[in-house]
Amino acid sequence: MTKIISTHSFRGGTGKSNVTANIAATLANRGYRVGVFDTDIQSPGIHIIFNLFDGKIKYTLNDFLWGNCSIEEAAYPVYEAPEGGAVFLVPSSIEPNDIARILREKYDAGDMHNAFRDLIPALSLDYLLIDTHPGLNEETLLSIAISDSLVIILRPDQQDFQGTSVTVDVARRLRVPEIKLVVNKVPPEYDLVDIRRKVEDAYQSEVAALLPLSFDVAQNASSAIYCVKFPDASFSTGINLIANSLEEEPARV
Repeated sequence: MTKIISTHSFRGGTGKSNVTANIAATLANRGYRVGVFDTDIQSPGIHIIFNLFDGKIKYTLNDFLWGNCSIEEAAYPVYEAPEGGAVFLVPSSIEPNDIARILREKYDAGDMHNAFRDLIPALSLDYLLIDTHPGLNEETLLSIAISDSLVIILRPDQQDFQGTSVTVDVARRLRVPEIKLVVNKVPPEYDLVDIRRKVEDAYQSEVAALLPLSFDVAQNASSAIYCVKFPDASFSTGINLIANSLEEEPARV
């Protein structure tokens, strides 16, 4: 059965989309077929990490929500792994007029759920990753509610800690089976054991990985999938730990 995973952060700037893309590629490298939805319709960007640019995009998630195409037509193969796995991305439109139209007219959140449901059998997906919009709104709550696992990305600062507390509480009220925390952009001088203990004690949830604040990751500047280019880097090791954690948990039946 396909496992649905939402990746979320309470604030922007946590590196959520970069982590999502790297998790997807890592799972594909293990032989899985992985779908990725960019549901951050107001500020899409994960397509850049997969080198999917305007000239290659005919339809987007926006077009599906407006009834202009099937969801399969808006899904693009963006990574093919040597082991036979693959990543398919459903991007959101980066056209200003399309973003303005979504904000002005809204859309039926149920249609988004239909998009998830329809793409899974169409592409025979093992995993479906939903890259959500930061904060909490109707669409994000829907994505979280249908997820088998929620991966919350946070930075080691007080604003992220407070926002994460709200997200964890909401996820528990929605009965999400598994909540996993990823602390990203951890400065090298921080005590990793202490951070892990404090975060797990505060939220009573597993810390799947502590990802370093890395000059190499910053220099990569979302221009490619970092863990594919640098599989032995400490950031890539952390991504593998997250993938291990997600692999171990069964999908909801």
